[in-house]
This record gives sequence, structure tokens and C-alpha cells, in this order.
Amino acid sequence: MKRIDKKPLTRRDYIKCAIVLTLYIIFLIWAQTWLGSIAIPFIFDIYITRKIRWSWWKDLENPLTRTIMSWIDAIVFALVAVYFVNIYFFQNYTIPSSSLEKSLLVGDYLFVSKMTYGPRVPQTPLHMPLTQNTLPTGGKSYLEWIRWDYKRVRPRPIQQNDIVVFNYPSGDTVVCNPLLQAQDFYIMAYSCGRELAGQIAAQRGESLPRLNELSPLELRNYYKWIYALGRLYIDEDQNPDPRQRFGGIMSRPVDRRENYVKRCVGLPGQTLEIRNRDIYINGQKTPSPRHVQFNYFVDLKLPLPDALVRELDISQEQLDMLRLQGYMPLTATAAHRLRLATDYVDTIYIDQSASTSDIYPLNGNTGWTRDNYGPVWIPAKGETVELTLDNLPIYERPIRVYEGNQLDVTNDGRIIINGSEADSYTFKMDYYWMMGDNRHNSADSRYWGFVPEDHIVGKPIMVWLSLDKDRGWFSGKIRWSRMFRWVDKLAFDH
Repeated sequence: MKRIDKKPLTRRDYIKCAIVLTLYIIFLIWAQTWLGSIAIPFIFDIYITRKIRWSWWKDLENPLTRTIMSWIDAIVFALVAVYFVNIYFFQNYTIPSSSLEKSLLVGDYLFVSKMTYGPRVPQTPLHMPLTQNTLPTGGKSYLEWIRWDYKRVRPRPIQQNDIVVFNYPSGDTVVCNPLLQAQDFYIMAYSCGRELAGQIAAQRGESLPRLNELSPLELRNYYKWIYALGRLYIDEDQNPDPRQRFGGIMSRPVDRRENYVKRCVGLPGQTLEIRNRDIYINGQKTPSPRHVQFNYFVDLKLPLPDALVRELDISQEQLDMLRLQGYMPLTATAAHRLRLATDYVDTIYIDQSASTSDIYPLNGNTGWTRDNYGPVWIPAKGETVELTLDNLPIYERPIRVYEGNQLDVTNDGRIIINGSEADSYTFKMDYYWMMGDNRHNSADSRYWGFVPEDHIVGKPIMVWLSLDKDRGWFSGKIRWSRMFRWVDKLAFDH
């Protein structure tokens, strides 16, 4: 390898060094992270002292090797730049599901601002840029050798009805089978546990207890047993179908959990209630977005014509739901329009089915449903809640999981937090209540509870591209009317 002599320093080198250092120090002050100051000597060396041969590959005699190394150098620089831009400024996000339709559509590509609520310093800084938790080839895309505590740079409050991107709270625990990781682990565990409990009771010639007849302490012990049965079943991987085997259980740190996007309908300190599908905050009914949807049973005389499908913006996913299940999600406007289409529609009525088994809290017998829920008080930082065995299922997860306390209940029903008996708890973080606008087809806070402030990722700002998966490239695949539209304009239309 031929060594090339150092070029003499010029005034331009000093000016470039001064500009880069000034900008970097301004960034450190803004980000309030002085750990980054360790990079200052290296920046100085790149421009001035040049003790380290940063571009050693430029001295290689083989032109092919120099070309390859120049590409590697460019790629590494780009990945580092993307890493910092995604952490502190913005990132791209694609709407994967219909939970926010028709406000945000499947195939919308969003710019998500990290600045709006304050950038969150990564808790697992050693991760591959442009991945969330899994490498394209499989395996974890992050290392947990370094774990930083939660910190947000210059935090700002979330506003009522903001569309928010956040880490999925129940994603702290998932099964290892990639095909099953989208399923909520806790709903899966309780479901398996109930099925096993029923089998055990049948083998003994007994029946499961009537939940309404149990005391709060008995109810807690029953749900604890159910969850333990289900988790053991998942952990031992007893499913006979290889495709449905769980593959074990693993945990994920907060910032490596899947990203979700929902509407924030409840803020810290507010009391939320759902009555007949309407949301009430502190006892006052709140207006629903114009695009809010519910499932409607639709009996057809004839297939809907394509012109009507296009007019009402009915997706193929909705039509498939109608064909397979007899109902599909519709806005009030679309439902009214179908009622008038008597040549094609026989009857149409809203779905009022009311399951209670998969509703948060999963270990509480509240009787709440997706359409009638609460009232529930949303925890706020510095606020105190009185704890009883009746409301403990609602607040146990924030206390124990999100805020890292040890919580137990004694055999005589006393609540113990960090070794001391407690009849109240003061929260260390703010919490939020998130829901999708496609209310009957949204996995949201009604199913997994509160979203802690340390899970907040950012706010979608703009739709920069929108692709309709049901259309071809020459038949309307690109939704031109949605491109470069502000999300607030699309999502806050009442």
C-alpha cells in the first residue's frame, strides 16, 4: 500500500472544522446530552490534527478495492446520518392496517415528526438503522448491552385528538414465531388459560366458578391461575400444528416494540367513558371524527356496482369482510347511502355484539365492552389514586410494568408495593388513551389499556405518498388527492 503524504492545512480546513464543531455543540446543547462531547476530539482530528487515518482506503493501490471501500464508506455515513435523523427529527411510517380508516388509509406513507412532542433518547442505542426489532434475514436488530433510562428532549404535551405514533404497550412480551408476533401475547395467554381451565374442570366433573359470585380477592387469584395456565402452555409449546407453534417467549425493550398509530382521545388526569359508542370526557360527550366507522351488517340483493363502491370508497378488505362475516365497517354517511340503494341492499344495521373477555383489564370482571366502557381515570404524573382490590386490575400494569415497582397482594387481601403496604399510589409518568377511528376493527386502549409517555414516538405530519393496494398502476393505484396533504387536515375533519 502506498502512503500518501498529508496535505498541508489551509484556512478552509479551519473554517470547516469551526462550522462543524459549532453546529455539533449547538446540537448537544439542544439535545441536553453531554455524553456526545466525547466525539469532539475526533471531529477536531478529522479536520486539523489528522492523527487517525480516517480515509486509509484512499491510499490503496488496487482501484477496485478503493471503489468498493468508497461505497462502504458512503453507506456507513448514510446509515449513521439516518440513525440520528430518525431519532431526533423525523422518520417514515407506513399505515399497515385499517384501524384509522377513513382518516388515514392503508398504504399512506407518513412523515412522523419527533420534534412535536420532543425527541426520545433511544433506550437501546445499539440497533440497526431502518429496522424496528427484526433484521430482514431474521433475528433481533438490536443489542441490549447498553440500556439507557427514559429521557425526552424538551418534551411538549400531546393535544386532545392528536394522531400519535407510539410503541405498542403490550409488545413487551411476544412469542418467537414471527407469524404469531402480531397477536397480543396477554390476550393469547388468557384465552389459552380459559380453555385449559375449562378442560381441567370438565375432567374433574366440575364447572368453572361464576365470576360475579367471587370476592375481589378470589377473582384476582382466579385470573392469576388462568394466566399462569396459559403462559405455561405457550412456554411449553404444546401446539400439535408446527405452523402454529409459539417458538418460545421473549421480551422487548420499550423503543424496540412495534409502532402503532392511533388517535389520542384521552389525556392524563381525564376520566373517559364510552356510552353506546360515543366517547365522554369528564362527563361531556366529545364530537366524533366525520370518518369514524363501525361495523354494519349488510344484506345484499345484488352485488354492489363498482361505481357505488368507488363513490363510497369501500376497499376490497371491507368487501371481503362482508362476504365472509356478513358485515363491514362503514361511516355514517356510507351507511346512509347504502340504505338508499334499495336496488342492491335489502337491510343494513349496526353490529351491537358485545364481548367482554378480551377487554382491558384482562384480569378484571368489569362487564365493559368495546361500545360501553368505563368510566376510567387516566393516570397523570404526580397524581395519586386510591388503590383497592376492585380497581387494582386497571392500575396494576402501569404500577408494576411501566413504572417498575414490585406489587403483590397478600392472602388476606393487602396490597404490597416495594415491600410496604399501600392503599394509594402516585404515578411517575403521564398516560394516554388511544383509539382508532375504525372503532370495531381497532386494537387499541380498550384492549391493552394506557399508553405511557415513554412509549410516545412522534406525530404524523404529512402524507407524502398514498398507494391503493386494491388498484393497478394504471387504474388509480396512486391516490393523488392525498399526496402532500397535512395529516391534521385529513384526520381532524368533523
